[in-house]
Amino acid sequence: MVTLTPLAGALLALTLVASPVISAEQETPALLLAAPYHAAIDPAGYWVSEKLDGVRAYWDGNRLLFRSGRPVPAPAWFTRDLPPQPLDGELWLGRGRFEPLSGIVRSRTPVDADWQQVRFMLFELPGAIGDFSERQARLASLVDALGIPWVQAVEQVRVADHASLMARLDAVVRAGGEGLMLHRAEAVYRAGRGEDLLKLKPALDREARVVSHVTGKGRLAGRLGALVVEDAEGRRFRIGSGFSDAERDQPPAVGAWVTYRYRGLTSTGLPRFPTYLREHVEF
Repeated sequence: MVTLTPLAGALLALTLVASPVISAEQETPALLLAAPYHAAIDPAGYWVSEKLDGVRAYWDGNRLLFRSGRPVPAPAWFTRDLPPQPLDGELWLGRGRFEPLSGIVRSRTPVDADWQQVRFMLFELPGAIGDFSERQARLASLVDALGIPWVQAVEQVRVADHASLMARLDAVVRAGGEGLMLHRAEAVYRAGRGEDLLKLKPALDREARVVSHVTGKGRLAGRLGALVVEDAEGRRFRIGSGFSDAERDQPPAVGAWVTYRYRGLTSTGLPRFPTYLREHVEF
């Protein structure tokens, strides 16, 4: 077990306050959720970090859970030395490696060699006192004190204005990253979705449920031509691009949820130019 220094122990004690509760009836952790960034927001009031293309994971002080509340089937050594306090972060393999990560974390029998590649990238202390500037400083100190190679704090930086933010977004995306996250510096911890936490990506994306398959024509004869999907508001539309040949041969099943990208909305509220990204895996 890791022995904390007196300073780290004090920091740990400061964070042991009311934390998200998971009851027997409600197994979904009450976590901070992101809203989309928009240009009317002044990013100077936020800490900025890279948006990691990983799997959200919540340590409740005893168990590692998916955002849904289901346990993550990680090997015992992966969580053995985590502290008895809530931690929020992403299980991550690296940029552009979501698909292999998904396979690793979903396997009911964890493979040590696979999990040795996974990092637990922490960005929040759920339920802890203080504003985000204070929480992220304590989180960085806690991670240093733990000294666990696969547990790391997500780098947080400040930007001066919208132009600086967009320049950073461009640099991250050019390097293979997905986008940026913005945590409001003065925000106390509040679970739920709001402007305390924002996400910024070069393209918008959402989820929709597959309603039916449309058979292709010409080169796509006998294969998937498009998916008919329905969004959370009940609007139906087609997604016909973005599929690989393998995905057209074995498309997401009716009832599955998929993630798609789009370029704004039409006057009727439908997504413009929806493009298939991937099947949405419920963790």
